[in-house]
Amino acid sequence: MNQKLENEFIDILRSELVPALGCTEPIAIAYAAAKARQVLGCFPDSIELCCSGNIIKNVKGVTVPNSGGMRGIDVAATLGVVGGDADRELEVLEGVTAEDIARTKELVGKGYATCRLKENVANLYIVASVRAGEHTASVTIVNRHTLITEITKDGQTIYSHKIHSQGKNDSKWDMTVASIIDFADTVDLDKVRDLLSRQIEMNTAISEAGLRGDFGVHVGRTLLEAYGRDDVRIRARAKAAAGSDARMGGCSLPVVINSGSGNQGMTVSLPVIEYAHELGLSDEKLFRSLLVSNLVSIHLKHYIGSLSAFCGAVTAAAGAGAAITYMSGGTCQQIGMTIVNTLANVGGVICDGAKSSCAAKISSALDAAILAHTLSMNGLAFSAGEGIVENDLESTIKSVGYVGRVGMKDTDIQILNIMLDQIKF
Repeated sequence: MNQKLENEFIDILRSELVPALGCTEPIAIAYAAAKARQVLGCFPDSIELCCSGNIIKNVKGVTVPNSGGMRGIDVAATLGVVGGDADRELEVLEGVTAEDIARTKELVGKGYATCRLKENVANLYIVASVRAGEHTASVTIVNRHTLITEITKDGQTIYSHKIHSQGKNDSKWDMTVASIIDFADTVDLDKVRDLLSRQIEMNTAISEAGLRGDFGVHVGRTLLEAYGRDDVRIRARAKAAAGSDARMGGCSLPVVINSGSGNQGMTVSLPVIEYAHELGLSDEKLFRSLLVSNLVSIHLKHYIGSLSAFCGAVTAAAGAGAAITYMSGGTCQQIGMTIVNTLANVGGVICDGAKSSCAAKISSALDAAILAHTLSMNGLAFSAGEGIVENDLESTIKSVGYVGRVGMKDTDIQILNIMLDQIKF
């Protein structure tokens, strides 16, 4: 691999594999709110949020971390203002106190924060506007959960950042599955060891918390209780699902994310860790396998975009399946077959927001990825012309991205309409 491309991959990993406390959409709102207060320079009299449908969808049903079990955009925004530390970005709510929670409950009850839907904008779009007397400030976030594109104070723009379009099949994206495998095979692990060690440590910790605690509907724990712990295929699914149980249930432990999502971060890592233990692999092989898993997921999501009606657990599971094939001695062709088999099977799973059922979707997507791995190791794969499967791997990845980015736009709108009770049956 040439040095320029290797450096690009390392930069992508350093940008993507970052810790986040709680589901990333409410955390992004809390971050925007905390940053707006910081710019204003005093405690606001009120805060107004203007958000895309996908942000509203992903915040509506999930518990805001360190909130005492509360949910909703108003909670995330108010808690960000009251107790958030904007300098900590996706760990903005790490230092919240009991007093902050009590004050947030009081302010939410008084209608301190409001939110309105903004149409015809990026899928990930947040504007947090605060006011204190005659003074105002606003923070705009677009495309990535911490990507501030504009800051205003008293009506004047004091910061602006030009954004680039996402999810297009442009020639500037140099990543391919073949180049990912080349990178994983050859990179000096000391360049990425800290990232992967942190991912293993943090994501394992929240998975164990999910198996012990009372979160969601106990998808991870139920898998182990119903099917036993002897089968690595069950344990791999259970560990990832348990992490999601905890995260969607408001667990205060951080997660190393992937493609802007904690659920995807756990899906790409925890099954790979479990398989590595089962196979007795060295730390070096585990780390190289995690590189495959993380980068394949990032590669797939590039063509879909940050948020859509396409469930990110599917792309993350495809990454995990690819890594399991890689660590099992599969060829580049077999790794590609695993990805295609996964996408051809569960490519239609919808995203209807962040909530407890995400753990079940992770389990289902991983079940499909493990089947895909088994098929590919036996030389079996779905063929071109069967549905959205194309003549080659990269074209299939782009076709799935097109479905998620373009084909599911109206699906996304209708899901949001149902969630907001705008459709009556």
